[in-house]
Amino acid sequence: MTTQLHEEPSNATELEADSSITQSILRGGVSTTFKDKKIPRKLLLGTRDKRCHVRCRKEEGAGSVMATTTTTTTAEPESGEGAQEMMEVDKRIESEESGDDEGKKQAVCIVTDLSQQSLKEEQNGENLTGESEIPVDMETISLDPEAEDVDLNHFRIGKIEGFEVLKKVKTLCLRQNLIKCIENLEQLQTLKELDLYDNQVRKIENLEALTGLEILDISFNILRHIEGLDQLTQLKKLFLVNNKISKIENLSNLQQLQMLELGSNRIRAIQNTDTLTNLDSLFLGKNKITKLQNLDALTNLTVLSIQSNRLTKIEGLQNLVNLRELYLSHNGIEVIEGLENNNKLTMLDIAANRIKKIENITHLTELQEFWMNDNLIECWSDLDELKGAKKLETVYLERNPLQKDPQYRRKIMLALPSVRQIDATFVRF
Repeated sequence: MTTQLHEEPSNATELEADSSITQSILRGGVSTTFKDKKIPRKLLLGTRDKRCHVRCRKEEGAGSVMATTTTTTTAEPESGEGAQEMMEVDKRIESEESGDDEGKKQAVCIVTDLSQQSLKEEQNGENLTGESEIPVDMETISLDPEAEDVDLNHFRIGKIEGFEVLKKVKTLCLRQNLIKCIENLEQLQTLKELDLYDNQVRKIENLEALTGLEILDISFNILRHIEGLDQLTQLKKLFLVNNKISKIENLSNLQQLQMLELGSNRIRAIQNTDTLTNLDSLFLGKNKITKLQNLDALTNLTVLSIQSNRLTKIEGLQNLVNLRELYLSHNGIEVIEGLENNNKLTMLDIAANRIKKIENITHLTELQEFWMNDNLIECWSDLDELKGAKKLETVYLERNPLQKDPQYRRKIMLALPSVRQIDATFVRF
């Protein structure tokens, strides 16, 4: 049996702060499921984004868009102070467009004020009308004791309580609520999946009794440390995306872990992963990592994403012989190297780096997708490196000097006859 309780669409978890007029007044919402791969990954660069983005781009070319679940809620004040503020913004924007220097100064001031006010409201748990969001009384929620899947997504729950009646629950979804503390879950011995995505949790705690837990998602919270997981020895998937974590630690007991997502944190080094020998997928996009290191023990890894970091060199991958997908876009890499033992790669993403030459990849004969856009490639003969990849279907080379050639697509098609998609365009069906 399934208990599903839904209210109005979710209101606003922004991926990054923005000081523009629009972001000061409007709050965009993000309702995503990382583990189910239902997010357009460009929304969160570096966290499994490229794979899903590829799929979206492909489906767009076929006339439909796939795997997009982003929703946006727009709130517009109709009267009172909110409306007055919007009118003032409009007036100052008109002055700015007409070249009025004084109007420009005033516009900057009012936008700054609104941005600061919006930030304060968000920090204080207030909505756009200036009122604090009141947590729901759990006594008003009726739970089915026989339910196996309980979904209380965006229900304004402020405290975890009253769930001890769930004797058979396997999945508990508490996404987009107002929860500050993980507590009162020790009775849920049957629980396999706990989802606390987009709450206000500051610490991983009180999970010791949930020894059968297999999936844990505490993404988009306020965590600073990885802790409190020692007893979760059956955990297979751990999602801690978009927190304030600065160090990979306290994972030594999670030897069954298969997927680890730590994108959009403050991590500076890859470390303390030696015991994660069953890890299949590791996502570290949008951190502050400067070096590929300490990956030797992860011999079962098939997916590695370290997009949007501070890498300057491809190295430390010699033991990852089972690697199939490698995402290194948006770094400072200058040379393609260090891939000698990664013969099974089907996806290689090194877009948005500083690479001048396609080289050292003739042995990657299993490649199906090659992303090299936004680099410095200018020589057509470099494409010879890809001729051995007979399964290659997708190539991204846009925003390289090569693209200036008026015969750009035609030359790629002649050099790589198996390719069906060049950049965002399908060239063969």
